[in-house]
Amino acid sequence: MKTNINLQPYNSFGFDAVAKQFVEINAVSDLQTLIKSGALPRQKTLILSGGNNILFQNEVFDGLVIYINTKGIEIIKEGGNEVVVRAQAGEDWPDFVRFCVGKGWHGVENLAHIPGKVGAAPVQNIGAYGMELKDSFAQCEAMDLVTGETKVFTKEECRFGYRESVFKGELKGRYVITSVDFLLKKDAPLNLEYGNIKAYLEENGIPRPTLQQLHDVICTIRDAKLPDVKQIGSAGSFFKNPVIERAQFETLLKEYPTMPHYDEPNGKVKVPAGWLIEQAGWKGWRDEHVGVYDKQALVLVHYGGGKGQDIVQLAHRIQESVEEKFGIRISPEVNFV
Repeated sequence: MKTNINLQPYNSFGFDAVAKQFVEINAVSDLQTLIKSGALPRQKTLILSGGNNILFQNEVFDGLVIYINTKGIEIIKEGGNEVVVRAQAGEDWPDFVRFCVGKGWHGVENLAHIPGKVGAAPVQNIGAYGMELKDSFAQCEAMDLVTGETKVFTKEECRFGYRESVFKGELKGRYVITSVDFLLKKDAPLNLEYGNIKAYLEENGIPRPTLQQLHDVICTIRDAKLPDVKQIGSAGSFFKNPVIERAQFETLLKEYPTMPHYDEPNGKVKVPAGWLIEQAGWKGWRDEHVGVYDKQALVLVHYGGGKGQDIVQLAHRIQESVEEKFGIRISPEVNFV
């Protein structure tokens, strides 16, 4: 257990925030020892994984930060066209995807280059380019921070939704995911229909990409529109893409005929939040410390020297601006702490 640790290296926004207490978990037994110590019930706790989807609003976290850094990837079951692979929660997500693609396993390739760790992926049900974590999820193991017992959660028990899960909702702060199992395929059709991928493949003359080529294309696309957090602090996509009623969309389409959209299975329509923010005039906006990335309006950035509250205030201004212009309330994807 360490005290008064600066969390600047542990959050991709790069904000200075001090944790009153900090413990690094390198094995599941470390977590069991921590729970048995009785330290958890006495204070506020924060489970910190990659720190890529978190915003520290204050300069001090008056509690205990539990940093998950467990490692390991193993095959659990293999047969026919399927393979079940288990990754420990502290594994780097982009490295895990790269590992799977290198083995020729299909199922997570469209989620390439999303910063973070494996254990955080189910919490957020991460998604990109027409694929979500839940699509390849088999089960996960998580430890109860009250009892120290380990529980296996099925896909149904995780209650996955759009950037949501039971771990982000009613069980938030109760369980720590320790490992995740993925059901992958040795051969499967590639998902190439998402607009950016399709356009890139056509422009570069790649009509039938391999699994590795698709992975590399997605990495290239993400690099072109997202900042390198080593140079400019960000949490990637800051807002969720709103899902609206079809009647509202059709009304808006009359005024904005080029509005991009994606039809949802329930008859509703998903509209890209980045497009709404850009249309509201925010793309490229900045003040001294924070701003909106000039290559992707969905990304709020920290140029250095700022505070979490600077991003909080900017986010509120953007929400109000978009709602005033379109009648749509966009919600943060990032977790506020």
